[in-house]
Amino acid sequence: MADRTRSDKIESYGRAYELLSQALQEFPREMWQARPAEDTWAIHEIVVHIADSEANSYVRCRRFIAEPGAAVMAYDEGQWAKALDYQARSPEVALELFRWLRKSSHDLIRTLPDEVWANQVYHPEYGLITLDDWLDTYESHIPDHIAQMRGTYAAWQAQQPAG
Repeated sequence: MADRTRSDKIESYGRAYELLSQALQEFPREMWQARPAEDTWAIHEIVVHIADSEANSYVRCRRFIAEPGAAVMAYDEGQWAKALDYQARSPEVALELFRWLRKSSHDLIRTLPDEVWANQVYHPEYGLITLDDWLDTYESHIPDHIAQMRGTYAAWQAQQPAG
């Protein structure tokens, strides 16, 4: 497949809330807490993670634009899930938070001049990254988690007694 243009990626990035909302309808709510294995996240936890990740993404995006060359925060996703008790957080609130954070960033990046996309920040795990790198990461974040949720659902279905 040929490389997609930045504008295609931006529009795909902007459709993430709708994509996620539609995908969540595939999974019965009674299984959102199910964990197919000890070291995996339940769909409920994935939704809450998405909101926290988007909050970090929101700040990182603005750091690229307003403070190129600055450092961005890394964080331990698993530790956040445990310490912030993702199981007890509201997936509805998380989904709405994701919706508004993503919309705000999408509205912003659609207006950026080309030269800003080369701006860099320092990420403690990845070194110097550009705003284009950021877009690549977060444009694929929701589709990657939808695939993860589908795997969780398939594992849950396989564990159900034959009806």
